[in-house]
Amino acid sequence: MQNIKLLIFGITALLTITTTAQNNYKYFYVGTYTDGDGKGIYLYKMNTESGEVDLVSVTENIDNPSYLAIDKQNKYLYAVNEVSNFGETKNGSVSAFKIRSGTNKLKLINKVSSGGAHPCYVSVSDDGNFILAANYTGGSVSILPVKNEGGLQKASDVAQHTGSSINEKRQSAPHAHSAYFGPQQKFVYAVDLGIDKVNIYKFDPENGKLLQNDPPFFEAEPGSGPRHMAFHPNAKFAYLISELNNKIIALSIDGVSGGLTKLEEYSALPKDYEGTSYCADIHVHPNGKFLYGSNRGDNSIVIFKIDEESGKLNLVGHESTKGDWPRNFVIDPSGNFLLAANQKSNDVKIFKINPETGKLVFANQTIAVPSPACVKFLNE
Repeated sequence: MQNIKLLIFGITALLTITTTAQNNYKYFYVGTYTDGDGKGIYLYKMNTESGEVDLVSVTENIDNPSYLAIDKQNKYLYAVNEVSNFGETKNGSVSAFKIRSGTNKLKLINKVSSGGAHPCYVSVSDDGNFILAANYTGGSVSILPVKNEGGLQKASDVAQHTGSSINEKRQSAPHAHSAYFGPQQKFVYAVDLGIDKVNIYKFDPENGKLLQNDPPFFEAEPGSGPRHMAFHPNAKFAYLISELNNKIIALSIDGVSGGLTKLEEYSALPKDYEGTSYCADIHVHPNGKFLYGSNRGDNSIVIFKIDEESGKLNLVGHESTKGDWPRNFVIDPSGNFLLAANQKSNDVKIFKINPETGKLVFANQTIAVPSPACVKFLNE
């Protein structure tokens, strides 16, 4: 009997150690440009105790999976294919993958047209029933219904943007750069670099349509080139980062009309910076206290403290990304780590986040990955 008790105790202890070890790992995916040196979508696991990272797998034979999105249940991953030659059309496409339980490896389900050329952003509705794709060269935003098993149907609606702006080289036509289901999923916000606008649509989930809204858009400064948005967890505020003038705008959200009102504007660059730089990505920390944005050229992450009452920002500082051209970055769901994808130096750098100050400390961990364009953690 004593031996049996010891055996049971040993098995229980082993299971506890194994479970604890598994809980110490977080999994994330890196989308790359395969017309560079990228091979597809890379899957990694990170030890949250040591910060060490191991490569799990690479899903190959995918054209330019430059932006990724994962449904809230971690069942499916969606990747844009940033091309303009899907089938016999001049459109790009979006690929749907099943995330295999246990291994988190990817299995292709299907691929459909994105409804426009060079899709560069994809997002998923909270219920997982719809996908938004922003088509950069096509200047449009598409909504794609999701089938029961995670596959994609053809677009149920395509909103074509029109117009231009003052930068003749970059803004001669619309260039949709990102699209989001807003708080409560009542509105869709489509950020267009080419026309300096965030187009606002009512979202019809019954028919998968993007309907005309009043107000129809938020207009940024001419020539600013808005690129990405981030929403505060309290659903009262949003933050818009602009590629061409390197500024961040704090916005208030009207929960009834979906309208956006400018609160204040801030430079994303250090005061003494004199070179050429282009803003890229923006994220709010899960605790709602801090905002981060990336600068390509200055190669830094700008850090702001958020006044949660007013939505306005106070500069904390800048941290080098220890690489070249931080196109994208991600904050892990626990808020403890920030991973910066340096596209031109072919690496992802890992930083620890100080939960009190928001400042970043390099964790001395570098992931060598070719042409990284997007990093996404599994949801918690």
